[in-house]
Amino acid sequence: MSVTFRVACIQNCAGPDMDANLEALDDLVRDSCSKGAKLICLPEYVSCLNITDDGFAVAPYPEEDHPALSHLQNLANQFDSWILLGSLAIEGDNGKILNRSYMIDDNGVITARYDKLHLFDVDLSDGESYRESKIIEPGNKAVLAPTPWGPLGMSVCYDLRFAYLYRTLAQGGALFHAVPAAFAKTTGKAHWHVLLRSRAIETGSYIFAPCQTGSHGAGETYGHSLIIDPWGEILADAGNEVGFIIADVETARVEQARQMIPALDHDRSYTLEK
Repeated sequence: MSVTFRVACIQNCAGPDMDANLEALDDLVRDSCSKGAKLICLPEYVSCLNITDDGFAVAPYPEEDHPALSHLQNLANQFDSWILLGSLAIEGDNGKILNRSYMIDDNGVITARYDKLHLFDVDLSDGESYRESKIIEPGNKAVLAPTPWGPLGMSVCYDLRFAYLYRTLAQGGALFHAVPAAFAKTTGKAHWHVLLRSRAIETGSYIFAPCQTGSHGAGETYGHSLIIDPWGEILADAGNEVGFIIADVETARVEQARQMIPALDHDRSYTLEK
């Protein structure tokens, strides 16, 4: 049976002041709900992001004490809407943090958690290096979040570059994929749109991709939050301003796309010759 609902992707510019960030989010969530959105998707590190020359500050807390988590649970309940909380920094057990995404239902109850699987570690030719794994503990599970409209595959930012994750989620039943991000401006210009459209086309799924925008101390994020249909068409693009985008989602379009290109059913075993 086909289901139709309205989704919103919030595009914010978080700084080091969590209270100010949450106050700004309140207005964006309220306004998107007033437009009829029943699923509100928020970006990665939505409550705090301050980039420095030495790394980044994201204000980790234990999950049970995280002020942003309880605040957004209350907001979901207040506005009778589901919230895909892009991610928060959660204190882990080994001195590192977890980059954790949440699905919150319209009663404010957490229904799914996902810890970012893929961490960005790189050594550049100019001698500069970046090690996300120094402070973040990776997850070890792919997660399908149940929603009233169908299963949603959870992911975070750099996960976007690993197509097999989205294929696994789609083959497991996902009709939609959430890709909350704080995508860097430089790589965003080159890769953001094409990667997200590719994940939609490969899986015949809707993509909800809320991204941060603007300056966060020493770094900039790309913005351009996107909602993409299962045929790879961009339904809404937020540009580079703080705000939100909205689109109507029809689950029948997932079935139509997968009937026309049934690639999810055509896996084959093979060997690699060298």
